[in-house]
Parts: sequence; structure tokens; C-alpha cells
Amino acid sequence: MTDVAVADGNVSAFLGTEPETKVDPAARRGQLRKRLFMGFGALLLVGAAAGGFRYYEIAQRYVSTDDAYVDADSAQITPQINGTILEVPVTDTTRVTRGQVLVRIDPSDSQLALAQAEANYGEAVRHVRQYFANAGEAEAQIAARESDVTRAKLDYDRRLALQQQNAISAEQLSTARNAYETAEADLVAARQTLASQQALIHGTDVDHNPEVLAARAALDTAKLDLARTVIRAPFDGVVAQKAAQIGQRVDVGQTLMSVVPIKSAYVDANFKEGQLTRVRAGQPVTLTSDLYGSKVVFHGRVQGLGGGTGSAFAVIPAQNATGNWIKVVQRLPVRVALDPAELAIHPLRVGLSMTATIDLTK
Repeated sequence: MTDVAVADGNVSAFLGTEPETKVDPAARRGQLRKRLFMGFGALLLVGAAAGGFRYYEIAQRYVSTDDAYVDADSAQITPQINGTILEVPVTDTTRVTRGQVLVRIDPSDSQLALAQAEANYGEAVRHVRQYFANAGEAEAQIAARESDVTRAKLDYDRRLALQQQNAISAEQLSTARNAYETAEADLVAARQTLASQQALIHGTDVDHNPEVLAARAALDTAKLDLARTVIRAPFDGVVAQKAAQIGQRVDVGQTLMSVVPIKSAYVDANFKEGQLTRVRAGQPVTLTSDLYGSKVVFHGRVQGLGGGTGSAFAVIPAQNATGNWIKVVQRLPVRVALDPAELAIHPLRVGLSMTATIDLTK
């Protein structure tokens, strides 16, 4: 056996090759573990660098929240007169345009009131015209009374001269004097009558007399009440919360339905107080909705920040002056105006969830 090994060694030396050496398995596992740790460390460094880049490029530039909801300044449709509903040509989800009929109220009472107001107006005009005629008559009466005074005075003066000559009796002179005094009294009464008639028409004409103006106002009110028997949409939108029914008796101010202007919807995004340090009005905002998904992106602008948090305006505000106080991060609503052109293509509804991202660099 020794001779064979020596022979093999001589052969290997002759061929120029070293005999194979066995590798320790424990050493191999240690090298593999070392390489794995080095790779994991490299991955951690790459992840930290990527996170730092994301924080610098994104977190420093944008703030985002998914606590955002669609809202709109909807109109409460209420009647301005009392009456019975005659027709309701719309229902919930109906799209309406400005001026479209929403509710018709029975116009019978308003038509009767209008007829009465027209009659009162005509009567008032005739009364005022009569005032002007009475004033003219009073002026004519003054002229007549002045003539009576002149005639009575002449007659009295003649009789006074005759009485001095003892040509007439004292009774005849007394009669002439009484006639003269009566004529003067009638003249004073005529002048007072003229003054009272002129007070009714002083500084006005028929169309601007107070009585005519009051009657005209009542007539206009009756016309307005008749026009209000037809309730129309104040703007383009969608009907919601319809409560009006045919035959229902309604009163002034009773809510019949709402009209939501979806083309002028906006978003109230509730950001954490720590996110609002650099938020300003006019900054661009990108938004996505759960309704259309991330493929549809809405664009808007920050209109302004709310005047307080929701808890501050609650019916029962939070009272933190207690021993068991826990700080809770507050959120402040940020009003975001949306692009009307995008809303026309992809309409939104009030209350839908949105995700809003504000670009702080602009």
C-alpha cells in the first residue's frame, strides 16, 4: 500500500497536478452566511436611500388625506305661499335645468285674490281722479263765492247810503248786511273745501297718488303670489330628498325637496393639523374618488382653510379641562374647488369619498 501511494504521488508530480483537498462544511456555511448578511445589509441601505429620496421628493412636497368628501351648496325647495300641490313632474335623481318646473300649486285662490286686487286698483284710480275733479269744482265754487261777496257788498253799500238819507228802513239795511256776511262766510268755507281737496292731490298725479300706489302694490303682490304657484329649479342640478306629493297641503317654508348642483360640487378635505403648515389658498390639488377609481384624476385648487375643527363647532364642544386628558390630533377642513369641465365628464355626488393630495411647492 505504501508503494502504491508513493507511485501515485510520483504520477501526480509528474503530471503537474495537486491531490484534491477536502473543504470543511462548517467553513462553507460560514462564508454563505457572511454573504447573506452582506446582501441583506446592502438591501437595507438601498431601502433607506429610497425611503429618504421618497421623503425628500414626495413627503416634503405633497400632503395627502383620504378623509375627504364631496359637498355642494344645495338648495332647499320651499313654497312661498300656502296651497295644495297640483302637480309634481319630477322625482328623486331627476336631472333638472334652471327654470324647469318642480312643483305646481293650485292657483285658484291666487287667481281670485288677483281679481280682487285688480278691482281695488281700478277703484282707487277712480277715487283719485274724483279728488282732482273735486279740487277743480272747489276752485269754481271759490270764484262763485267771490262774485257773491262782491255783489252782496255793493248791495250793502247802496243800502247803507240810502239809510243815511232815511230812504230805506233799518230792517232793509240789516237784511243787506246779513247777506253780505253770509257771502263772506260762504267764501271762507269754499276756500277751506279747496284746501282739503288740494291736500288729497298735492304734489302727485293719478299714477303717483298714495292710494293708487298702495292699490298697485297689492295688485303686484297678488300677481307675484300667482306666479309663485309654479316652483322652478333655481339652477342646474339633481333632485334629492323629494317629499312633495300631489294633493298635499303645504305651508310657507315647508321643505318639499332639494336640488343639488353637481356641476359646482366641491371637496372638503380634512387634513391633520401637522400637515397644514405650508398649505395656502391657490395651491393645486389632485383628487381621486372611490366611484371612478385611481384612473380618473380630478384637478382643483385650494380655496381656503376652515375657521375651526369639527369638534370646536360641535353641539357639545369637547371639554379638555379634566384630569384624564388625552391629546387627539385634530383635523381642519380644507375647501377644494374642482374643475367644472372634469365634473361635466365625470359627475360626482354629495357625500362621496375622495383622496386629496396638495402640491405644497406651488
